[in-house]
Amino acid sequence: MLCMSVAAGAAAATPICINGHASKCSVSANANEFPSFIPKQVENVKDLFARKMASRIQRLPVELSSLNRPILSSCVKPMVHAKTYPLVLLHGFDSSCLEWRYTFPLLEDAHLETWVIDILGWGFSDLESRPACTVVSKRDHLYQFWKSYIKRPMILVGPSLGAAIAIDFAVNYPEAVDKLILIDASVYVEGAANSSKLPKAVAYAGAYVLKSLLLRLYATNLTFNGLPFDTCLDWTNIGRLHCLLPWWVDTTVDFIISGGYNVRELIKQVKQETLIIWGEDDQIIDNKLGIRLHCELPNARIRQIPNCGHLPHVEKPNNVAELIEEFIKADSPLHAV
Repeated sequence: MLCMSVAAGAAAATPICINGHASKCSVSANANEFPSFIPKQVENVKDLFARKMASRIQRLPVELSSLNRPILSSCVKPMVHAKTYPLVLLHGFDSSCLEWRYTFPLLEDAHLETWVIDILGWGFSDLESRPACTVVSKRDHLYQFWKSYIKRPMILVGPSLGAAIAIDFAVNYPEAVDKLILIDASVYVEGAANSSKLPKAVAYAGAYVLKSLLLRLYATNLTFNGLPFDTCLDWTNIGRLHCLLPWWVDTTVDFIISGGYNVRELIKQVKQETLIIWGEDDQIIDNKLGIRLHCELPNARIRQIPNCGHLPHVEKPNNVAELIEEFIKADSPLHAV
């Protein structure tokens, strides 16, 4: 069994433990171990788990239907290769794979084959060619990544807006998804239908505000429960690290004016068995919407985590890892150990 969750305020400095032993993720990464494409500000990150995760990020070529050359797409590849269906972790709105810095090593230590993929337009992919970053292109990118590297039905995990991305993908490519795990799912907020009429100057102004340290610091404080200021600031810098890449503003504006995700009508079309995880103290999305989602999904179960905010996989990694492991290994001969 996994040990009790690390308190949010101490998570940046305390190793997560499994069976009473420190996780391998407690080993720090030196500055020269970071990939050259990660913004140099990563050297200022104090969180050992984020530093370790950043040191493992790779770029893999992915062909897009809309481009005549591949995108070098950022991800963290698994060290564990298993006979089970692979676990594929997405992230939330305008985030990166660093969001999984605490839960990912626990899943690996549980011998689960685990991928972490940056969604097109966010994270650390090479987007110098400025590909379209609409809902359609994000879906196509994930499918082409799956088709090139994963090649088996996957357990797809989507937190926050990543849940909308996961639902959209599972309905459009059901052969690629065995099960779904949705965490504090942002699936009832419809994209802005009229955003395509938004003047680009206004969209660019909004993107620069979204990138600002003060707004991100406020959002981080709202997302988690009772973070000490030093931790809140470090987590804010981790969360906005990908925003420092030169194409971030252009790709963000592209997504803003595309209209975003509208998956309400897709929810009842989901055929996959689904686990819903929700932080009971979510200040971003009311947990009543988790109950609603549970009622609308044809084949779902829900688990709530007490004393937890909007991103349980960051705030309560041990709880989330236990729930994921239990869900994956239940009721399937393919997952027998």
